[in-house]
Amino acid sequence: MPTPRMLLWAGLAAVAAGAVLCAVGWYGISGERFTERQLPWLASSTVPGAALVVAGAVLVAVGAVTSAGRPAGAAEAKSEWESEWDSDRESESGIGEEPPAPSSEEPPVRVPGGTLAHRPDCPLVAGRPEAVPVGDDALDPCPVCEPWPR
Repeated sequence: MPTPRMLLWAGLAAVAAGAVLCAVGWYGISGERFTERQLPWLASSTVPGAALVVAGAVLVAVGAVTSAGRPAGAAEAKSEWESEWDSDRESESGIGEEPPAPSSEEPPVRVPGGTLAHRPDCPLVAGRPEAVPVGDDALDPCPVCEPWPR
């Protein structure tokens, strides 16, 4: 799969080539007085040049969108500078630091109608008065607080 950087450069190259073809076509057409002599320039330079400009603009836009919202699972190596910059931002803002896991040893609870068992201090049920003890119900463990080992 092409990387956003490849899409950007391919798009810029296509736009540049299209602009050159449009300029050549315009120059050729401007030197011809009759329409029948202008049509070959239009067909061979101006129309393909315009198509390259449009295709290049699409590639640049896709590259920009892909790099802005990097899709999950994208295996893209970061440069050393990008890694340092990201780690500096995370340490300054607290982003990336995992909150401490709930550690209550009380019996698991559930929300009526729910399918997961939670620790009482789990952020998904903490402070909810409708949470009731699980009892003997067979429920899946909450992936956030993991009330018991799997």
